[in-house]
Parts: sequence; C-alpha cells; structure tokens
Amino acid sequence: MNLEQFENREPELVLEEYFDGKLYAWGIFEDRFGNLRREFQVEIDGKWDGTQLVLDERFLYSDGERDQRIWTITPIGDGHYEGRADDIVGVAKGVVRGNALNWRYRMDLKVGDGSWRVGFNDWMYLQPGEVMINRATVSKWGFELGQVTLFFARSEDLAKPPFSLFD
Repeated sequence: MNLEQFENREPELVLEEYFDGKLYAWGIFEDRFGNLRREFQVEIDGKWDGTQLVLDERFLYSDGERDQRIWTITPIGDGHYEGRADDIVGVAKGVVRGNALNWRYRMDLKVGDGSWRVGFNDWMYLQPGEVMINRATVSKWGFELGQVTLFFARSEDLAKPPFSLFD
C-alpha cells in the first residue's frame, strides 16, 4: 500500500496524542493458512513527555502466558518516527499520513524455548470513536508466517476498564 493514499483521511492520527494515556487492545494471530493460533489482550500505559512517547505494553495470552514490551518512540519530523524496545532488532521505523500508520521492524519473537528473528509490517488505521485497527504481516526470510489483527480502544472511551494486567 502507498501511505500517500491516506493523506486526507480522517480522523487524523496524532501518535503522541492517541497513545498518551491508558489503552486496551484485543488481538489474534492467524498462521499463513488462516488457522487461529493465538488470542491475547494488551493493556498499554502510554506517556508522552513532549519529546518521546513511552509505551508500557502488558500482554496476556489465552494460554496464560504473560509478556511485557516497553517501547520508546521518538518523532523525527514530517510524520516519521523511530522506536526501540529490548526485543526489537535495530530501530523500528514508522510513518503517519492522515488516519494511518505504517510501522516496520524486526524482532526476536519467543517461540517455545528459543526465538525466531521475524519481520513485522504493521498497518494501523484510526477510526471514528477513537478505535484503532492494526493488521500486521509477520514474515521470516521473506516468507509470510501469518497475520496479527488488533483492535485498540482508549480507556476513557470505554464504560469501564475491561481488565488490568498491571500488578
């Protein structure tokens, strides 16, 4: 896809504003054959300090596994962003246009007792009502392993927080 096609789409995504505060997400991972492999929930505590956005993400998988990732995201101008986290290889790169974000990175993904180095190509779309839809292609050696689909909602837009993963 070409990000420029989203240039005038609304609502406008301002990453620093959308992710500043408490968010919740629900997601699935489907393998390349369309088989549902994993379901999960995410609680995100985001803090924008005027220079960097820090996202503390807490994951709970349907099998009971828990995980945490802390992103540090820096705007570098003209809708471009760089991000870092412990399991990210190098620097994640993102670009926002209109209501869309394209976020690309490589990470060491835990698989059993080891890890696989995989690539993520995320497309996030802000929708009316402050809901964000995220579709990510996961690949290794240029072959698609599967798709991650996530839906984000800001806590103040929910009647009550649906869960808490921060202990």
